[in-house]
Amino acid sequence: MISDLTFCELREKEVVNITDGKKLGRILDMALTCSGNVLGIIVPGEKKFFKNISGDESIFVPWKNIVKIGEDAILIELGERSGGNVVCPAPRDC
Repeated sequence: MISDLTFCELREKEVVNITDGKKLGRILDMALTCSGNVLGIIVPGEKKFFKNISGDESIFVPWKNIVKIGEDAILIELGERSGGNVVCPAPRDC
């Protein structure tokens, strides 16, 4: 059973969407409220062929969408993606 984790330990785990089985990569960042509550995690978006032209977007995963944090992976549940990354509301400034 997993006990408390540090951010460094979390970002070493692979993030997998259980909806489509895709590996999204490792956590890039974490969004917090001004009072320190976790809003969610930020993972890499799909890589674009012409990165300099179209760029790649990160995916914000709300904390409520994290299903399980295991020894090797973090399982999340995001809806089906249609031609791109899931659009989630960005965290607001404090």
